[in-house]
Amino acid sequence: MSKRKSIIGFLIKFFGSYFLMFAIYSFYLSNTQVKDGGFTCAPITEKVAIQTTSLLNLFGYNASFEQHDQELSVKLFLNNVYLARVIEGCNSINIIILFVAFIIAFPGALKRTVLYALFGSFLIYYVNIVRIAFLTVALAKFPEQREVLHNLVFPAIIYGLVFLLWVVWVNYFSSYKQVRDEKNN
Repeated sequence: MSKRKSIIGFLIKFFGSYFLMFAIYSFYLSNTQVKDGGFTCAPITEKVAIQTTSLLNLFGYNASFEQHDQELSVKLFLNNVYLARVIEGCNSINIIILFVAFIIAFPGALKRTVLYALFGSFLIYYVNIVRIAFLTVALAKFPEQREVLHNLVFPAIIYGLVFLLWVVWVNYFSSYKQVRDEKNN
């Protein structure tokens, strides 16, 4: 019975926190994105495009960006060639929400949970910027590999990172580790 209770508790915490954060994010999007009379992305999506462009320029690429005039996305250019776009789903916020919901559902001490959630969120956010920059360069060099790069390689990077962070959380910082250690002693 205890095992079933733990699973149900995990699911309630996970889905409850996920849907709460998702609802807050959806409210943010509905109040910051513009679809009528022109398109304007949410500030976080534009910020990701700005930071990606800055990273590319830091490494010597001639990168720029502009708001797409026909959809909610920000176009990324290398040497004035449109190669990629940043859409709402590329800004890492949905992945961060998923990551944090898992951490909340598999908690540890409050301070440790909050710090790890913040650390993981920042890591996911900045790895995502590197991922988009790398994808933009890869698309310039290997345009024939667009589908493989966009649909397989680059999602594997971000989801692989989230999975790795979850494994580290469960095995080293969560309450599960403490219970497991007590059973082994």
